[in-house]
Amino acid sequence: MTVAIQGFHDAVTGTVSYVVSDPTTRQAAVIDPVLDYDLAAGSTSTLSADMLLVHLREQGLTLQWILETHVHADHVSAARYLRTRAGGLIAIGEHTREVQATLGRLRGWPSEEDGFDRLLRDGESFRIGSIEATALLVPGHTPADLAYRIEDAVFIGDTLFMPDGGSARADFPGGDAAALYRSIRRLLTLPPETRLFVCHDYPVGRQARWETTVAEQRAANIHAHDGVSEAEFVAMRQARDATLAAPRLMQPALQANIRAGG
Repeated sequence: MTVAIQGFHDAVTGTVSYVVSDPTTRQAAVIDPVLDYDLAAGSTSTLSADMLLVHLREQGLTLQWILETHVHADHVSAARYLRTRAGGLIAIGEHTREVQATLGRLRGWPSEEDGFDRLLRDGESFRIGSIEATALLVPGHTPADLAYRIEDAVFIGDTLFMPDGGSARADFPGGDAAALYRSIRRLLTLPPETRLFVCHDYPVGRQARWETTVAEQRAANIHAHDGVSEAEFVAMRQARDATLAAPRLMQPALQANIRAGG
């Protein structure tokens, strides 16, 4: 095991951003960076993203990749800001084109000049320095979600949360609870010791956490532990989603993130 992983939890949006690096070559990837957004003022700041830049600088790392697990609806991505300040290629799943087309139809947002440097296919491999990473398609939350497998670690985006948090919603345009269940099972067929890093944590009565394992999720996830059938999961997810309000930052987040963020 050689990959180095540092998580950064944003308490405002519950998002966890990661710096993943190769200690040998000092090349790094940032996963799901956050641009701070003040909804009342309609303004942005870069405190969260600057913490990532400080970490890169202090560790002597070169930013090679800025990886998005999907087009987020709950925070504005700092991908463009990081690319401007530190370089690197912005990558996301190829099915993001479907999300762009859907939002274009629903909201009249153009998707030209979208800002992404690379659209990754399911199973496509790339390197962070000398370390191989593989994109895994895990649709359901949106049609385009990717997880990133890097050695014994998988960054699972909005599929599962920590075991006491369950699973992500599947009621956004193009979302599908049955597809989400199948994506979760795809992840949970990986070796039990595989480390899973979540994209969000909303802790109640405990400190924020973002690392779990396949074994822990299979044993204890409140929505998707072993023994939960697809029909049971879909019924639960649809009933639960019907009670959820839209994310507070949904409008500015989607409008920015279909073009690689702010």
